[in-house]
Amino acid sequence: MAKDNLTAIQYGINDIRLEQTPIEEPNENEVLLQMGCVGICGSDVHYMVHGRIGDFVVRQPMIIGHESSGVVAKLGKNVTNLKVGDRVAIEPGVPCRNCSFCKGGRYNLCKDVVFLATPPVHGSLRRYYKHAADFCFKLPDHVTLEEGALLEPLSVGVHACKRANIGIGSKVLILGAGPIGLVTLLVAKAMGASKILITDLEQDRLNLAKELGADYTLLVTRQDKEDENVRKIHQLLGEEPDKTIDASGAQSSIRLAIFGTKSGGVAVMVGMGAPEVQIPLINALIREVDIRGVFRYANDYADALDLVATGKVNVKPLVTHNYKIEETVQAFETAKAGQGVIKVMIHC
Repeated sequence: MAKDNLTAIQYGINDIRLEQTPIEEPNENEVLLQMGCVGICGSDVHYMVHGRIGDFVVRQPMIIGHESSGVVAKLGKNVTNLKVGDRVAIEPGVPCRNCSFCKGGRYNLCKDVVFLATPPVHGSLRRYYKHAADFCFKLPDHVTLEEGALLEPLSVGVHACKRANIGIGSKVLILGAGPIGLVTLLVAKAMGASKILITDLEQDRLNLAKELGADYTLLVTRQDKEDENVRKIHQLLGEEPDKTIDASGAQSSIRLAIFGTKSGGVAVMVGMGAPEVQIPLINALIREVDIRGVFRYANDYADALDLVATGKVNVKPLVTHNYKIEETVQAFETAKAGQGVIKVMIHC
């Protein structure tokens, strides 16, 4: 096996270095993967720029990357679901499997989940990386490694749409047309939504949303009046949305989600912003608008893979930039710049 294990390590704020690290030996229930693709997530950029997300702080050098795919290079002795040469998507959060959350099927809420590139856990942006075999999903021959890496953000969209109970005839409002807003749009379409309106601060993202199947788009600004945006949304849709998904996390967006949703509808919060925000809770209460949170995903990777494999969802247009692992620093600079960027993909 090759000795080259070039690895991307974040040492501090705006300090990413490429170094050689040892190739790890998989334990009995793990596989060693020759990494294929790793996408840059908004959280990766946030750690790079701010050194922390809430209580998760980068206190020591951390290998980055969690949206990833690879090829099985070596099997642990108990692994039977995969073989050497299999191409797989990697679900990055491995839970304890034993707590009440895990046993109840909501393992994303497990207190002991080990999630890639979330301090202090190392990530997967390296040539070789080992992972739990039961959290690797074999890709059909016609699904690329790039698409495999995109199953991670797509799974967030799947989980959000399930939490919103989107189905045939749903009228959906999506706030934010970044990567998560766009994958949520794709999933909502595939799940039968009849009308989808998506908002954003940037017109180029809305243009892509239109190409991906949004029925209506709305360019918003930070100076807009709240009630005016609510009026525009209802006017564009021709009615009030019964499902709203906020993929922004900004206070103004969360407020708009509540005010804009039809009485008796559902407002799902995916975007993560400030720890505390001011929201019109009484408005939601008297109109029976359900407010639901989303944290990552659980039992959604297989569904995300099925959507891609059957052609119901096409994630390929989301990749706007490609880099080699040797160009990781440049890749992060591109992701940080943001303009005209949806998803930056690093090829290992």
